[in-house]
Amino acid sequence: MSDRKIRIAVLHFSHETVSFLPNETTLDDFIYPGSPAKGEALLQFDPKNYMGGFVQVAREFSGVELVGIESPLWPKTYTGSGWITQEAYRTFVGKMIAELKEEGPFDGVYLCLHGAMAVRDVPRPEADLAQQVREMVGRSAFIAATFDPHGNEDEAFLEQADMAFAVKYFPHYDAHLQGERAARMLVRAIRGDYKPTHKTIKVPVISPTVLQWTGARPWMDLVQRALVWEAREVDVYVNIFVGFPFADVPDVGMTVQVLTNENPKLAEQVARDLAGAIWRLREALLQSTRLHSIAEGVTLAKQAVADGNTPVVLADHSDRSGSATWLLREIIAQDLANTVIATIADARATASLKAAGAKAGDAFDMEIGGLADESAGDPVRIQGIISAAGEGYGQFWVCVRFGRNNVLILSTYLVQVMVPFSLKALVPDIGTFDVMAIKSRVHFRRGFDDNGFAKTILLVEPDQPFLGTTRLDKLPYRNVDLTQFYPYGNPAFPE
Repeated sequence: MSDRKIRIAVLHFSHETVSFLPNETTLDDFIYPGSPAKGEALLQFDPKNYMGGFVQVAREFSGVELVGIESPLWPKTYTGSGWITQEAYRTFVGKMIAELKEEGPFDGVYLCLHGAMAVRDVPRPEADLAQQVREMVGRSAFIAATFDPHGNEDEAFLEQADMAFAVKYFPHYDAHLQGERAARMLVRAIRGDYKPTHKTIKVPVISPTVLQWTGARPWMDLVQRALVWEAREVDVYVNIFVGFPFADVPDVGMTVQVLTNENPKLAEQVARDLAGAIWRLREALLQSTRLHSIAEGVTLAKQAVADGNTPVVLADHSDRSGSATWLLREIIAQDLANTVIATIADARATASLKAAGAKAGDAFDMEIGGLADESAGDPVRIQGIISAAGEGYGQFWVCVRFGRNNVLILSTYLVQVMVPFSLKALVPDIGTFDVMAIKSRVHFRRGFDDNGFAKTILLVEPDQPFLGTTRLDKLPYRNVDLTQFYPYGNPAFPE
């Protein structure tokens, strides 16, 4: 094998589906300038994340050829959309399989996935994709994948694929590293130097994503335990899938996967150790983050400003459409000043403003946000002056100054602001504001918390148990029986 060129097919299909949202993720949502991508365009599209890590390391080996198979990138709606339609899924997977046949044979396949994709009438889409790829490339080829820790995975995927490498941190700092690992181990497996064996254990614990920050205990303890096992044992790789409860799919909840080099006994030992740790910590895991009502959060923000504990972050973790106006409405009601609200998603408003040629200096008087679904609330009327407007990252953005030096940023789709100064192009004086009201669960901590930027951090959600709620028993599940998961039932832990 080492004397001839190794051919590896590279595919991408990722989405974190909020299946409770009313707007489906359609074929058209995946089609925009740059998506789908193939060849070198696919291989270069995300250099700092999974794909970048995979390509970098794969190309460090001599005699390795990467073939970018036409693949959809993330949809235009990002995570602000519901079930992926059968048409979208079957269209792209069909094209991938046809191209694998045309371009083959291959020694290996890399699947750049997320793990929380939900497709109408396809219970486990990542496993289904792996099965179709396996049927095309045969049992002699090796299949490796990378995943987000919010993947909903069970043993089905590794029944078809050989290896999986999931990010450990939330925020997701190690995506590039996991891509590197996937490339290195895939080449080693193809050359016969690594014979992957694995063990998967489902742990019946389900938790909302806002609680899963790995920068604090006890989630941090689980990461450290996984890292210690990887440090202690040669060629051991540990995945802890924390799960994504807002996809109504049968494999939600927490999962441990362990990969070893032809050592099933060790894989079993490590997997049971990690699964047991999760089970022992289950109560603490669900009490790890303090949450506030929106009214209480805004009151606390005002007090923090008065005390000089700024900047303040008000993070509405529960808004899954991006259109929710609950926090904006309370900011106005309590007359909070010197605040950036980033963002309210309103496709109709941004389309109207774009068509009208909106520009800095124009007067603004519109009802914005709300109405996307019940959880978004009602529109809020804003009167002010447009301070910036323009295209960027596939969206039309409008900034409106109103009230006592407040700035509202309108976007077309849901936006999670992760780094404050990413807004500098829209709000040049971003560093002078006392409060930043954003839509994010945990990802914002990389730019606001982990670096010490924000002195006060307040996580808020509406009183009503809407789509992104921590009260998962209020969600209209059809494919999940919550009584089979802690804390909603008394499940037996698999010994």
